[in-house]
Amino acid sequence: MYTNLPLEVDKPFIKNHCGSCNACIDICPTNAIVGDMEIDARRCISYLTIELRGSIPIEFRKLIGNRVYGCDDCQLICPWNKFSKNSEEDDFRIRNGLDSADLVELFSWTEKDFLKRTEGSAIRRIGYQCWLRNIAIGLGNAPKTKKVIDALKARQVNSSLLVNEHIEWALKQHE
Repeated sequence: MYTNLPLEVDKPFIKNHCGSCNACIDICPTNAIVGDMEIDARRCISYLTIELRGSIPIEFRKLIGNRVYGCDDCQLICPWNKFSKNSEEDDFRIRNGLDSADLVELFSWTEKDFLKRTEGSAIRRIGYQCWLRNIAIGLGNAPKTKKVIDALKARQVNSSLLVNEHIEWALKQHE
């Protein structure tokens, strides 16, 4: 949004409320918080699963666990965030049953399913190929079951090089 209205400039955020708390540093699965209020985005699961368009580096795949879209561990553990209120905005509400979805079911979605089920959601911006890439990692980190192995093998047929690379990694985790 652009405006020519004279707006009061915000005061810079200077106060460090963290004190000796290191909860966010301690909980970060990939050690992306590397210093005092400094994040190495290349290690951050949110960056890796949302912004990165290519292959997710092997050293982070196990650490991603079953996260398909982002990671809020640092936000969830922060004691200051207990004072925040849940948004009433529709854009921030859980929709389409994605809060308790089954990875194998999500992996079976066609691109048309993905576009329909993520309509109006920020999830859509990662695109279908990165969606499948991320789910393949989640399935590689899931308990070994016939259902998981079958889903990975079925998706190998006619998938992109990006998705197949992550499927191959996932299958190796179950050997």
